[in-house]
Amino acid sequence: MSRKLTIGLFGFGVVGQGLHDIIETKDLNLEIRKIVIKDPAKSRSLAPSLFTTDAGAVLDDPEINTVVELINDAEAAYDIVTRALRSGKNVVSANKKMIAAHLEELVALQQEYNVSLLYEGAVCGSIPIIRNLEEYYDNELLHSISGIFNGSSNYILSKIFNENQSYRSALKKAQDLGFAETDPTLDVGGFDAKYKLTIATGHAYGLFTDPANILNLGIQNFSVYDLNYAREKNLKIKLVPTARKIDDGTLTAYVLPKFISSTDFLYNVENEYNGVTVQAAFADQQFFFGKGAGGHPTGSAVLSDIAALRYDYRYEYKKHQSQDLRFTTDVRLQVYLRYQDRALLEQLGFLDITEKFYASDFRYVIGSVRLSKLIEYQEELRNDSVFLAEVVTAKAPLGEIAAQPEALVEELG
Repeated sequence: MSRKLTIGLFGFGVVGQGLHDIIETKDLNLEIRKIVIKDPAKSRSLAPSLFTTDAGAVLDDPEINTVVELINDAEAAYDIVTRALRSGKNVVSANKKMIAAHLEELVALQQEYNVSLLYEGAVCGSIPIIRNLEEYYDNELLHSISGIFNGSSNYILSKIFNENQSYRSALKKAQDLGFAETDPTLDVGGFDAKYKLTIATGHAYGLFTDPANILNLGIQNFSVYDLNYAREKNLKIKLVPTARKIDDGTLTAYVLPKFISSTDFLYNVENEYNGVTVQAAFADQQFFFGKGAGGHPTGSAVLSDIAALRYDYRYEYKKHQSQDLRFTTDVRLQVYLRYQDRALLEQLGFLDITEKFYASDFRYVIGSVRLSKLIEYQEELRNDSVFLAEVVTAKAPLGEIAAQPEALVEELG
């Protein structure tokens, strides 16, 4: 039999309201006792007595046994979540930046205070990927996990490829619909996807990684030249986070735009939808698909966690307890690089160049480069005259590209 949850909710924005809408349609033996908000003057759809600006009204109330944290501020979320766990309250959170940055500490707090922190809503919206990594793949060897983890950037790219909209026009529409923030850097710059990848990697492989160690390059510099190149090759570009085992002892992870062919599951993932591909040793390739942005899709994932707490569910982190992997950036990637300054080619130290084009207004190379070099020169790669995307071919998969430094000498003359 399920136990009753008395909830203190932090945040009543898009996801908070979406969660409340869903709860209103269910009979789940739970009650939202108090909602902590930032702006008391803002008009609300619920009774004013339900709202407060005092965090202590939730955190210090012994009758509230469950805290649901749905705010944007990662530092404030960290304070709320750690205080709640230390006070013996179970927590549901959707703050991917906060969880990614403090995952190891948060796991330790759960064990110390015998409480549960669930965060399905923090990764890929309505797709139950964390629960599947925890339960279905808990004893499975995973070769890789990758996909489209950010609905905002995918919406923008879909409008560009499918409706010939400009980047600025597509971004504005995404902002108007609430898919992208006023400052869209977290989404289009790949930061949001990186935080989600960090969390997913912890469950897929048991390796807790500092997100600062994971490269993220976004789509903000995507241009008509890159669009035309992709169309000529019958490809699309998606922003794809990837975690991949290199060998039995090492794992790499990064977030890059990627050229996608029509045979890839991700090719037809459009608009605000997300898609996750899991490549497993025994289950082979499996694909998860669902909405990754919006109040109701994310709210449904949050509600799933709340409902699970009625039966004292918690993540077990089995792979973390037994894992012996180390994180590495000493791997080779096959990339497309549009550039203006030839010095960038020298800095990146391409190991080989298999294709190149040079004109006054558009120049690119395709070749292999070390991930560590991309990290070293990531600020140069974020220059608005540069766009980099991963290129994966059957002849040159990750980690199997032969080094041919003499090709670079020939290119540079």
